[in-house]
Amino acid sequence: MGKKLYIGNLPFSATEQVLAETFAQCGTVESAKIITDRDSGRSKGFGFVEMSSDTEAQTAIEKFNGADFSGRPLTVNEAKPMAPKENRGGGYGGGGFGGNRGNRW
Repeated sequence: MGKKLYIGNLPFSATEQVLAETFAQCGTVESAKIITDRDSGRSKGFGFVEMSSDTEAQTAIEKFNGADFSGRPLTVNEAKPMAPKENRGGGYGGGGFGGNRGNRW
């Protein structure tokens, strides 16, 4: 069991401080992070909490998964490692355009 938890279905008004204070009911919170949109800075509605032990993390899952948080049922489970990003053909290399640029019609 990992100590890092995924917290989903957060209200957009939630703050990292409130998230940390809430999960502190289950033990020591090492970090609390709400993920925000890079451009707008607005919450994406999910975040991560890192507890100090596996036991505390399991307690938090049992206590808060499905629990009401500002009128919304939370989703709380063990965070999964982020999948590597695929090359989508952007930037240099890849793509099918631009061959033989020196010639004109």
